[in-house]
Amino acid sequence: MARRLPIVEFIALMAMLFSMVAFAIDAMLPGLPEIASELTPHSPNQAQLVITAFMFGMGAGTFLAGPLADAYGRRFITNLGILVFAIGALMAYLAPTLELLLAARLLQGVGVAGPRIAPLAMVRDIYEGRKMAQITSFITMVFMLVPAAAPSVGALIMDQWNWRGIFLAFIVFAAIAAIWLNLRQDETLAIADRRPFSFKVLQSGFVEIVTNRSVVIYTAIMTLAFSTLIAQLSSTQQIYDLTFGRQESFPLWFALTALFAVPATFLNAMLVVRVGMRRMAMFAFGMQAVVSLGIALIFLIGQFPWATLFPVWFIWSTANLFTAGLTLGNLQALALQPLGHIAGFGASVTIASSTILAVFIGGPIGLLFNGTPVPLVICVGILATLAWAMIRRLTQEL
Repeated sequence: MARRLPIVEFIALMAMLFSMVAFAIDAMLPGLPEIASELTPHSPNQAQLVITAFMFGMGAGTFLAGPLADAYGRRFITNLGILVFAIGALMAYLAPTLELLLAARLLQGVGVAGPRIAPLAMVRDIYEGRKMAQITSFITMVFMLVPAAAPSVGALIMDQWNWRGIFLAFIVFAAIAAIWLNLRQDETLAIADRRPFSFKVLQSGFVEIVTNRSVVIYTAIMTLAFSTLIAQLSSTQQIYDLTFGRQESFPLWFALTALFAVPATFLNAMLVVRVGMRRMAMFAFGMQAVVSLGIALIFLIGQFPWATLFPVWFIWSTANLFTAGLTLGNLQALALQPLGHIAGFGASVTIASSTILAVFIGGPIGLLFNGTPVPLVICVGILATLAWAMIRRLTQEL
């Protein structure tokens, strides 16, 4: 039987592996203006594709990461993913054009799918049900500290070097995570429980997943939740810079947003065992819809100069991340609950599908940026309303 780490260290290690995603996204945000200026000066909005290309690659890689983790073990696939992620980071550091940079980011995304999915399966190997949701919430709470610090780290690196230096930081981060994992965490999937990596096995697992109505619905709801985050992350730097003139202080404001959102995961961890995962998510989406549509109305009235509306924007952006802390861990646990015997593949299909589809929803929303946050806030309000309606209907049916 695999050695079980002390729960605090287990949570910290899993959070670090998960946070490779957040670090690879949020540390890039301060660099987007320089990337736009250097590689795509005639179409600065295209710099957002550095974020969405990474997300798309992560979604694509996730389809394979789970079944590979079920066949060859969680730790092996995590290590393989970290290696591919580091190779992509090195390619991005050397990329002379936007197209090659996007290809490198795509490869980074494919690689990060390993440390994103295999550790989630590790958690499912050890815990289940509401306890899994609670552990996942604690992991998310720790991992949320990374978005708080990542833009400042990216800005600090740019002050000393340039945006390319950020990719070297990714390699260092990945190396530390790999060393910790291999020194301390045993494999959690016994050889006897592994599923061969074959088309027949994948087909049977896929059919089982897509014919499970609750899994499909929770995956669709996760798609809407991820879409709101992708849309916000894609355009947030431009909003701080071009709408509110706060480019220099952007890392600080983003850090405050992430820190204020951290209590959401703690609140969820404390309440989910008593309240239930569905009710927590339904409440969060309802509040997100009301707040987003209400603030969109304030923006559309147009009675106040944009400079005076910065506090309103800050409240909204914080509330949007706060909602993620109350929903994503619960939705992932709900989607995986019927799939314990194929946890790796189940995590792959549900998270990959929701991520890829979210790129095609959230990415275009980010590109709607017109100098104001109005398109973003309205679209998030609509997505949250749809998510609330879907989970409410499912809750009523059970």
